[in-house]
Amino acid sequence: MNEPAPPNGPNTSDGPPLGDLGRRLAQRRTDLGLTRRETAARAGMAPSYLRHLEEHPSAAPDASVLRRLAGALETTVTALAGGDADLPPGQGRAGRHPRFTELGVRECRALLASHGVGRLAVSTASGPVVVPVNYSVVDGAVVFRTAPGATPSQALDCQVAFEVDRVDDTLSQGWSVLLRGRARAVTDPDAVRLLEEHAYSSPWAGGERDLWLRIDPVVLTGRRIAV
Repeated sequence: MNEPAPPNGPNTSDGPPLGDLGRRLAQRRTDLGLTRRETAARAGMAPSYLRHLEEHPSAAPDASVLRRLAGALETTVTALAGGDADLPPGQGRAGRHPRFTELGVRECRALLASHGVGRLAVSTASGPVVVPVNYSVVDGAVVFRTAPGATPSQALDCQVAFEVDRVDDTLSQGWSVLLRGRARAVTDPDAVRLLEEHAYSSPWAGGERDLWLRIDPVVLTGRRIAV
């Protein structure tokens, strides 16, 4: 790739980052204990170009540069571009040459196990509702804790849908996995103890949430959009 020549020449001293991207690059370098020169070497670019990216708010590197920097800084393109900030995803424009693919069951299982918050779709007396829940995958099933009477508890003994996804606005790509099955209560003391040992995290909402529900997948599908 031909990198644009930085306007301030080849000076590689660490100046103050000015733009949002520059601040994120510099902060991540600091977190890893890397100098600009070390980071540039990892990313296969000139230190002067990295300096330009950090110090000029108008810098607009293309997707390949962001990927190299993300790899060098052991993070994601989304994080470098600020896509993981508290902003609504999906507002980016579609990629020029999107590629849509259906995911196999094996990849769906791997992606499902890689996350910790998903969306539970359940029927209630007032109509269908979708709520986020903290979950874990244990023995191939989605498990989560809730409180009796809470909206997720209405999934008990019902056919439900459970969805997880990841969206990268910067590259206009992402994936989603959809699981469908019946939600059942886990009441056996040994089974509950096993879930407590293997569950990744406690419900963020806090409080007494001691009703364990388990969804064994009857149908598991996924899709990916890449550019």
